[in-house]
Amino acid sequence: MYIRQIALRADKKKELKQSYLASIPALQKLDALSLSKPVTFFVGENGSGKSTFLEGIAVASGFNAEGGSKNFTFSSRDTHSKLHEYLRIARGIPFAKDGFFLRAESFYNVASNVDEMEEEGAGFSSSSLYDSYGGVSLHAQSHGESFIALVQNRFWGNGLYILDEPEAALSPARQLALLALIHGLVRKNSQFIIATHSPILMAYPDADIFVLDETGIQKTPYERTEHYFITKRFLDQPQRMLEELLDDKE
Repeated sequence: MYIRQIALRADKKKELKQSYLASIPALQKLDALSLSKPVTFFVGENGSGKSTFLEGIAVASGFNAEGGSKNFTFSSRDTHSKLHEYLRIARGIPFAKDGFFLRAESFYNVASNVDEMEEEGAGFSSSSLYDSYGGVSLHAQSHGESFIALVQNRFWGNGLYILDEPEAALSPARQLALLALIHGLVRKNSQFIIATHSPILMAYPDADIFVLDETGIQKTPYERTEHYFITKRFLDQPQRMLEELLDDKE
């Protein structure tokens, strides 16, 4: 495990409670969270703090707040929280040889930065930076295609990969394709930490699922997550659920 534990620094607890992050119950109640599986999911309702938590872990691990590898240093707008300053990351040995922070909301900026680096390196090397991203600019591919191309070509294994809502650009079929790619990388000694709403991704075998809510951060079996329950109920009885939802009776 490249990341074995995420803990709140004891000397920062008071400062955290005085910041706006104190309004996120799951983070306020964080003490120490141990990671023991190659794939870990953080799930929860919108506003539960899962993306903020994931961002804090990524930045505390040396990644750029907007995404990319540790070599990415661009900043289009400084909007990330200070959570990384309050976290202590316990790393395993050996260290990861590769890594990437993928977040759906700022992926456009990452793609633009790749284009800029490719233009700056033109003429200095016989190889193209695009070779690691599917052979063409990420902007020249659809959103979903560029996500898959990134994982397929840029994630080399022996790495730490932190993904924030990767399903945002992916159809159900592409989510299944992503699961297969994740599994291949796990077999190459990789660790994934993923924030998601997708019950498809969450079904990855033997993964740990942590639910963030007002009670804190709790490890939860797949079948007991709200994501699984609601999706299964809808697929089992779509017409009944729609009738209940769209009932116009007062």
